[in-house]
Amino acid sequence: MITLAIDASTAAGSVAVLRDAMVIAEGEAVMRSGDREFLLPAIQGALARAGLTVGSVDRIVCGAGPGSFTSLRIAGSIAKGIAHARGIPLLAVSSLALLVAEGAQTTGTYVAAITALRGEHYVLTATVGEDGGVFEPGPFELIASGAIAGYAAERRATLIGAPPGRPAQPHARSASRVEATMVNLASWEPAYGRLAEAQVKWEASHGRPLDAERHGTAPGAK
Repeated sequence: MITLAIDASTAAGSVAVLRDAMVIAEGEAVMRSGDREFLLPAIQGALARAGLTVGSVDRIVCGAGPGSFTSLRIAGSIAKGIAHARGIPLLAVSSLALLVAEGAQTTGTYVAAITALRGEHYVLTATVGEDGGVFEPGPFELIASGAIAGYAAERRATLIGAPPGRPAQPHARSASRVEATMVNLASWEPAYGRLAEAQVKWEASHGRPLDAERHGTAPGAK
């Protein structure tokens, strides 16, 4: 089984090629790079180093967020495009769980944190088992950045990804350690966490949700 794993929940995107559970190639990509896109070249590079082509891939695993809206959208679009073109399954995995898999050094309870900007972080409490697998007991939350250390202390958990915890980034190479869920290609979107800044500004200026505009439910729509 050849798996192409992708994550772009932060400014540091990553890719990995796995044969069953073994990583055989990996790469990184800067996501906030102006008018250039580096994730797709990173995918092509990792496949080349593995001696494979996109036609060799049996399934795609994509980090589902939460995190950077634009980066997640790029990764999700690439993953869906490859899966659709190849007719192969697309699976989603929590980017916060990937962060735990990267930063955890022993079994136990961990709190992973990814910046949500605006003085807030997305956090997830997860457990690392004896086999190294990462288990998520619940959904992620959005909390004030200043409350992260106390949040982890209340749960008697080791903090990863935000000061004063262990520094780490989610990485696609850890996909084999986290449970992934098969998704519907037509309807799946990453868990962005909250709306993009552009959508927030649009809705504030127009006084209605953008979805209403899309679905014809805005005031006066027929």
